[in-house]
Amino acid sequence: MAILDSKGRLFGKINLLDLGAALVILLVIVGIFIFPGTSGSVAQVGAKTVPIEVDLLVRGLNVRNPQQLMKEGFTKGGKTNVIIRNQPYGQIGIKSVEQLERTLTIGQPDGSVKELPDPRKINFSTDFLLTLEGQARVTKDGPVLGNNKVKIGMPFELEGFNYNFNASVVDIRLQNK
Repeated sequence: MAILDSKGRLFGKINLLDLGAALVILLVIVGIFIFPGTSGSVAQVGAKTVPIEVDLLVRGLNVRNPQQLMKEGFTKGGKTNVIIRNQPYGQIGIKSVEQLERTLTIGQPDGSVKELPDPRKINFSTDFLLTLEGQARVTKDGPVLGNNKVKIGMPFELEGFNYNFNASVVDIRLQNK
């Protein structure tokens, strides 16, 4: 009996093309499950994790009672959910919250300019400066929270039990750099 017959079958039973296809499929399965490769992306190689503080400016937030929001939603040592570029980052700690006084720049008769408290009664609009603290990876392009670079001017979306609004990054401080 011949090893290969006229139809290309091995020992008259197994087609060589079918055997080759089965062998390729078996090697792919072994490659996926036994040798899955390295985990993580190339961007994480060589990046170190450091504490970060991010200052966010909230301008013109319409809220009926800002003191209650600060007391219940933004307590020092509390946490808030952060969404960066429409990707949820998760919870991040609140280091401090400061309600900013509204001011106007007023031209004076002598030509100078003074910044004075806004005399208008704006009942439901307020400004905040929030400082958030967490851990960031430092890459050659700057700090990264989650999978997003953090840069001055970027919008952050803050979400909690009874609030959801946007804020803008105005300062970034890396600790132990």
